[in-house]
Amino acid sequence: MLQGALQPLLQHSQLYNFVQWFYRRHAPEPGTIQLTQRRVYVLPSRQGVVFGISMVVMLIGSINYNLSLGYVLTFLLAGMGEVSILHTFRNLVRLRISPGRVDPVFAGELAQFHVHLENPDLHDRFSLALICKGRIVHCDVPARRVAAVSMPMRAEKRGWLALERITLETRFPLGLTRAWSYVRPDMRALVYPKPDDALLPLPQARPKSGDAISVGAGTDDFFGLRAYQPSDSPRHVAWKASARTDTPLTKVFTGRASSELWFDFDDLPRDFDTKARLSRLTRWVLLATQGRTRYGLRLPGTEVPLGEGEAQREACLRALALFET
Repeated sequence: MLQGALQPLLQHSQLYNFVQWFYRRHAPEPGTIQLTQRRVYVLPSRQGVVFGISMVVMLIGSINYNLSLGYVLTFLLAGMGEVSILHTFRNLVRLRISPGRVDPVFAGELAQFHVHLENPDLHDRFSLALICKGRIVHCDVPARRVAAVSMPMRAEKRGWLALERITLETRFPLGLTRAWSYVRPDMRALVYPKPDDALLPLPQARPKSGDAISVGAGTDDFFGLRAYQPSDSPRHVAWKASARTDTPLTKVFTGRASSELWFDFDDLPRDFDTKARLSRLTRWVLLATQGRTRYGLRLPGTEVPLGEGEAQREACLRALALFET
């Protein structure tokens, strides 16, 4: 009964709100996040603690020696310290944070989460710091303006990468106090598999499937390399490339015949694990897009029809990124 009576009072306590926030796992917050007074916490910084101790020592010295100027100086500095607390708090409260654009990246790269900070008040916000997983980004937000901040995060593996909790803090103007708040905008980046950087052969064209590849000489253009097959002409064997890789390779040419390729997950060598297969398929998709080739992708349970261009590239890379074994 007593706890029920104290609950409304505790809900307005900053310490109570902070403890509840710290020990509770928060889901991403959709839409615009506004830093209300209950979400902003203020504590003395290390310099502020030293400053407070200095004020106590100066006050004791002024009382002991009855120094009038000592009282004036002590109370003047203490008053400046108290006013700085208000300015530090005001520098953060009422800010609005909204999610921005997030571009897909490959595994191992830095994903850039663009966060918008809106200042609805008539005073500028200075020396704001956004901290996420050890990375710090500083910015200022002018009055009645919106500032775009890019938060980098390392993409360790493929799939969806959600933005972690951001600590938004400031120590403006004197650095004696630290005001901070926690926000977690609902943002995520799509991480593609890391492409293989080895010398990659092209998949074999399938008969009666429209996968025609011209391997003749003449005016045809060189397209790439694929694994050697006994039926290949010795004139088309890439002897230099085969000597470097210890694997027989055949030159592939494109010409009058249209080139339609299928990249199949199950056609890759059996000793490849899932990660290696997806890396190889990602590399093939990138090469085929650069060569303006019409291609399709087959994964267990998923198939991307034949196509070409950037739309086909994005569809295939998305399927590779979200593939589940």
